[in-house]
Amino acid sequence: MESILSIEFTAYVALAVLLYAIREATNIPNRYIPIVAVVLGVVFSVFENNTFSFEVLIAGIKYALYGIGSVAAIKYALEKGEERK
Repeated sequence: MESILSIEFTAYVALAVLLYAIREATNIPNRYIPIVAVVLGVVFSVFENNTFSFEVLIAGIKYALYGIGSVAAIKYALEKGEERK
């Protein structure tokens, strides 16, 4: 249970919610959302570690990929739910 509530999981969820909000609130084309996700993921990773290194960069990219995947899963679930109504 501790791993579910860890800071890394919280970062994935926070990034996914932030990306979903950005996607819904702005007119940014979908092709730029991954770039925004990578920038936000790296910034969060740098903020979390108080330094910048290759490992921090990889962690930020990992946050971004999980965030993008979460947004895609949410979008897919919402679209399938609307089709059933």
